[in-house]
Amino acid sequence: MRVYTFLFLAIFLVSCAPIRVNYDFEKGTNFDQYKTYNYYSEMQTGLSDLDTKRFLDALDAKMTAKGFALSDTPDFFVDIKSSQYQEAQRNNVGVGLGGGGGHVGGGISIGLPIGQANVNRQITIDFVDENKKQLFWQAVSESSFNPKSTPEKREQLFNTIAEKVLTQYPPKK
Repeated sequence: MRVYTFLFLAIFLVSCAPIRVNYDFEKGTNFDQYKTYNYYSEMQTGLSDLDTKRFLDALDAKMTAKGFALSDTPDFFVDIKSSQYQEAQRNNVGVGLGGGGGHVGGGISIGLPIGQANVNRQITIDFVDENKKQLFWQAVSESSFNPKSTPEKREQLFNTIAEKVLTQYPPKK
């Protein structure tokens, strides 16, 4: 029984890929002045149309929960960009062959990759004050991404990313 518990815990920890978020902001910004927002009309997110809608819905829900309102005359605009990349393959098996005798030696070694490389997605969220023409807050999230995941799992991932990204907005003084 103890072995099964350990095995379940190990699988659970491996399957939960972390979402890492880095933040930056303009020092001296009065974040209390920003109450309304909107998205750039020509925003190129780098996501599919369906994923863009899922992510914007998740972001809108979290922004509303934080007390922000979507507006046609916003205090700031939100710009979203994303990119995908594959991590280098790190899991492999080495196969070696060697021999020697009489003070002479030789060998051959081959590394065989195991499994697939992870696909990661980086999403950058910029808050821009159009009146001042300046970026005042930015969050960059990185997480693993499965291109074959179901719409429900994608929606859940975008909700988690939006939640994690907005935990540090506004920055603590």
